[in-house]
Amino acid sequence: MTFEIAFVLLLIVAATILFVTDYVSYDLVAIIVMVSLLITGILTPREGLSGFSNPATVTVAAMFILSEGVRRTGILNSAGDFFSSRMQENFAYWFLSLLIFIGVISAFINNTAAVAIFIPVMMTISSRVGVSPSKLLIPLSFAGMFGGVCTLIGTSTNILVSSIAVERGMDAIGMFEFTGMGLIFLASGLLFLFTFGMKMIPDRRKEEDLTKGFDMQEYLTDIVINPGSQLIGKTLDHKKLTSQLDLDVIRVFKPSVNQSAQRGTVILEEGDILRIRGNADEIKKLLNREDVTLRPEHEWFDVDLEHGRDAVVEAVVAPESALEGARWGDFDFYEKLGAVPLAIRHRGELKHDDLAERRLSGGDSLLLSMNSERLAEIESSPSLLMVSEPDILSHREDKTAISISIIAGVVLVAALGFTSIVISAIAGVVLMVLTGCLKTNEAYDAVNWKVVMLLAGVLPLGTAMDKTGTAELMAGGMIDLLAGFGPTVLMSGFFFFTLIITAVMSNNASAALLAPIAIKAAETMEVAPEPFLYAVTFAASLSLITPFGYQTNTMIYGPGRYEVIDFFKIGVPLNLLFWVLATIFIPLIWPF
Repeated sequence: MTFEIAFVLLLIVAATILFVTDYVSYDLVAIIVMVSLLITGILTPREGLSGFSNPATVTVAAMFILSEGVRRTGILNSAGDFFSSRMQENFAYWFLSLLIFIGVISAFINNTAAVAIFIPVMMTISSRVGVSPSKLLIPLSFAGMFGGVCTLIGTSTNILVSSIAVERGMDAIGMFEFTGMGLIFLASGLLFLFTFGMKMIPDRRKEEDLTKGFDMQEYLTDIVINPGSQLIGKTLDHKKLTSQLDLDVIRVFKPSVNQSAQRGTVILEEGDILRIRGNADEIKKLLNREDVTLRPEHEWFDVDLEHGRDAVVEAVVAPESALEGARWGDFDFYEKLGAVPLAIRHRGELKHDDLAERRLSGGDSLLLSMNSERLAEIESSPSLLMVSEPDILSHREDKTAISISIIAGVVLVAALGFTSIVISAIAGVVLMVLTGCLKTNEAYDAVNWKVVMLLAGVLPLGTAMDKTGTAELMAGGMIDLLAGFGPTVLMSGFFFFTLIITAVMSNNASAALLAPIAIKAAETMEVAPEPFLYAVTFAASLSLITPFGYQTNTMIYGPGRYEVIDFFKIGVPLNLLFWVLATIFIPLIWPF
């Protein structure tokens, strides 16, 4: 074994551990991998930096923008209203119709964006029909995943694998190359959900009152400013008051003029009432202060925090967003969004204490008190997904036909072979901006730069695996283990192994790691590489076992009040079904 092979193997192991543990942001892990390959001289600068100019990286960035152009028209929100208004007529029929619709649109716009739009729609349906959100959100996420594997552009993983294939001498994957097998997964997945799956999904009723749902009863109180208090004359500035009280001030009530305010230049006076958030120990410390008095305790509801233009809302940290990995205290919620954070639901557990030091993760649910006039800023933010207040953002409905036409043009031009998907996607982005479907700043904000950096960092790893012989070595190990049973069993093994590894790490990272090995295994066995490569591709986008293997599962984890075991219970039988279907149909559609 050469030094180069040993180093690449060690790098793969280290990167996998970091991806799984989430100790370091996965985009940073990818860049560390790239830099390591450059420093050691295993890759030249041209090879190491090739990921930034790779067609896959550019295409994925363009698809984020195209999807945002469609979202800004409000057409999907209107579709959600159409379905939700009919759920009481025949719930099973219209819910299945909605899931089919989500599956179809997820094939043509980024499925993460599609699911994000329909999360608040599902919450509305839950309230109207009386069905628990937990019964609705897993089917929503799964439908988006099923639909995403039906076309080349439905998920970034498909685009990534197509680029890997081209770099290794294969033809570019066509727009509808995956459609046949994808429809099998979509149909069988939805059938399973409606026959067995819905019974496996827990019925976790969500508290209609968010304040009670986040167990805020012990963490809210009112204090009255006494005569001679050191707070008199201070402005209602969050940082100054927090430093003095070690508490979060949500709002001030001024009985003298019968008004209230959240922030700004309001000067505190004797008799003013401060509504604050803090843990029990912090609140007890106020008992020892003579300049403030605690008001009697009472049961808290949303109405206590919703005063005038204020609202209490739930928002989810978007997976792979800039907010993921940031400390709560480093992100000035009030300065940026006019919001006061009250609580966090992290992986099923409510957190009220030491919030400033907590790092946010994708899927975390945040309880926020904020000015309702600024709610649209959350809905337009790529880092937060609004859950409790659907359809706030003003839409460009007059651009609906244009945006749909642009998406259709991108698909048709690429599908008919007039040009490559990267060129048609870039042209579509230009048209989105020129026609006013998107503003330039909205286009930049729409790109998930963490995904872009991930792709730019992991693509050179595949080059290093080929260049050093690491891919051939690892493929040889798979062949020694399974080749004696024939290519079908080996292909099936690749599908199963990809399902498992994607359950604990990024789907794009697992595809970038395993795709070169799958191609090399096919070359070694002297069979067609498509069955092996496509097995990895499908499995990387269909791992349902945990809420962390795919972005849409992470997004619904908090709002659905799920536990990890919930995904395992329904994901294992579904993935076993997909494994069997892949083993049967992939060799039939793409013979060895």
